[in-house]
Amino acid sequence: MALPSLSLSLQFGALDDAALHRAALPRHRVIRCIRHALDADAEITVRIVDAEEGQALNHSYRQKDYATNVLTFDYATEPLVMADLVLCAPVVAREAKEQKKTLAAHYAHLLVHGTLHAQGWDHETSEADAEDMEAREIEILAGLGIASPY
Repeated sequence: MALPSLSLSLQFGALDDAALHRAALPRHRVIRCIRHALDADAEITVRIVDAEEGQALNHSYRQKDYATNVLTFDYATEPLVMADLVLCAPVVAREAKEQKKTLAAHYAHLLVHGTLHAQGWDHETSEADAEDMEAREIEILAGLGIASPY
């Protein structure tokens, strides 16, 4: 079965260690991760931001005054999935180190996670929904050759 098509805009904000994050996120890898998580064709922007921008967005849109690893702004699911995924580079790097995984593997997990959110998956609605979403993430990541993040 062919994977859905993806129109991707990949953006990097002002980062102190931009080269590290660019190396972990080559365009072809970002496309591969997102396409494996899609159930329909999509137009997605992925933006890698610093802690200040991540915190400002999380505060503005979720009323949470801290930078989080990934924010998903979903605009449509039909006929195209249309969304913005915002990943906070310092948070992702810290979590990867704490979880003893590569930066690339953690980014892959968060790209899959955000893409699922863009299609209506939610892990905060119930324990069953969280378990379903985690199982789907594990399945997608296994298909990408990445071990379970859980």
